[in-house]
Amino acid sequence: MDEQVESAAILTVNAGSSSLRLDLVQGGSVLDSAHAERAADPGSAREELSAFLGGHFDRDIRAVAHRLVHGGDVVRSPAVADDETAEALRRLTDLAPLHLPPALALLEAAREQLPAVPHVLCPDTAFHADLPDEAAVYALPPEWRDRYGLRRYGFHGLSYAWAADRACELLGRPANELELVLAHLGGGSSVAAVSGGRSVDTSMGFTPLDGLPMSKRSGSVDPGMLVWLLGPGRLTLKELAEGLEHRSGLLGLSRGRSGDTRELVAAERDGDEAARLAVDVFAHRVSREIAAAATSLRRVDALVFTGEIGWDQPEVREAVCRRLGLLGVEPPATGNRRDDGAVSPEGAAVPVLVVQVREELQLARECLAMLAEEEA
Repeated sequence: MDEQVESAAILTVNAGSSSLRLDLVQGGSVLDSAHAERAADPGSAREELSAFLGGHFDRDIRAVAHRLVHGGDVVRSPAVADDETAEALRRLTDLAPLHLPPALALLEAAREQLPAVPHVLCPDTAFHADLPDEAAVYALPPEWRDRYGLRRYGFHGLSYAWAADRACELLGRPANELELVLAHLGGGSSVAAVSGGRSVDTSMGFTPLDGLPMSKRSGSVDPGMLVWLLGPGRLTLKELAEGLEHRSGLLGLSRGRSGDTRELVAAERDGDEAARLAVDVFAHRVSREIAAAATSLRRVDALVFTGEIGWDQPEVREAVCRRLGLLGVEPPATGNRRDDGAVSPEGAAVPVLVVQVREELQLARECLAMLAEEEA
């Protein structure tokens, strides 16, 4: 990549379901960051961006890289945003109702405040865009699949792309030689199987509600149960959606105590049975998805934990690994690390690695790579 392009300053915008992060990245390093624990709306998006940019008015920002949780069939790989694309994405908001509205609010605000630079959309779904058919296609009527584009999209792609590259560095082996299972565990959680640098299976599907139980989201549940709950005298569609998105997961399992594993682990030590159940269910489901993902690989060269929980919650990692002896995984020998690396015993048949989530650096990387391709 051209040295001038590599050293350019990139503003990265990461809108979560209940958070906002802005980073100024240059030469692979973060120069400054701002973080807010709230979802962005049009008003707050303008305020947060204006305040952050006010501290960097003298810096030459080459481009803005926006994390896009769900690109659907509209954005399948990093692309420069325009009015037509933004409008098409607005029609997809019901596929990721917690993530797309704040992301689009930030995109609109950023395009207003930085109109002279390209705004690059980097979809989490891009990492999984070439899933093999056996992993991507739902066993549903073909007319539904064709009419509505029903397929497994997969998410957390920016995190997985970074973690897979770091795993290659840590293991000292090229991507085309490695068979990896990666677990992104955080407020949203999923598992992916990566073969030769390519995603071949993942636990999330058409929406980010699928797969593992999460902080407040249910993850996979029996579809027949959902149909039953929508029957006469039970739940409305609005009540069902609100419960699945906001009152389920770890929060629901702990009977409203918390959706944060740190609080639940502490409560479990104090004898809280609901907290214990929440941690046990989460560890069981994570280990189950890891084992399922392994069936899409020829072998497992390493198990990689990332995300806030994966990186910083040794009790959860230990509980998950205890259940994976059949895969040759041993319980971690060490707790948290200050840097990326192994937590498994020395000489373990399947190394267990932890990688700090660095979506801001992956956003900048993908943005610069796309701009370089356009200029080539």
